[in-house]
Amino acid sequence: MFPGMNPKMVKEAMKKMGIKQEEIEATEVIIKTPTKDLVIRNPQVSKVIAMGQETLQISGTIEEVEAQKFSEEDVTTVAEQAKVSKDKARAALEKSSGDLAQAILSFQ
Repeated sequence: MFPGMNPKMVKEAMKKMGIKQEEIEATEVIIKTPTKDLVIRNPQVSKVIAMGQETLQISGTIEEVEAQKFSEEDVTTVAEQAKVSKDKARAALEKSSGDLAQAILSFQ
């Protein structure tokens, strides 16, 4: 938490100031932006509550990946409409940049 400080003393000081901290078990954290996704692997996540505000502190290995232009619901829709597997539907959506109609018609 604070390098070089006794964790027990830090916890007591936080308690006196009305600050609560809770560790959250997580295997992966994804932050989505319009152009990219930030994937945090092996995260350490803490929820801190102070003065009525909830804040998350996240640390881990950060990887930037291109934002996916479609959802799993889109994959299911294409798969059902085109009567193909979800893997084929996903590939068609990737090829069509997320355009559902184009993806469905690609199987015609």
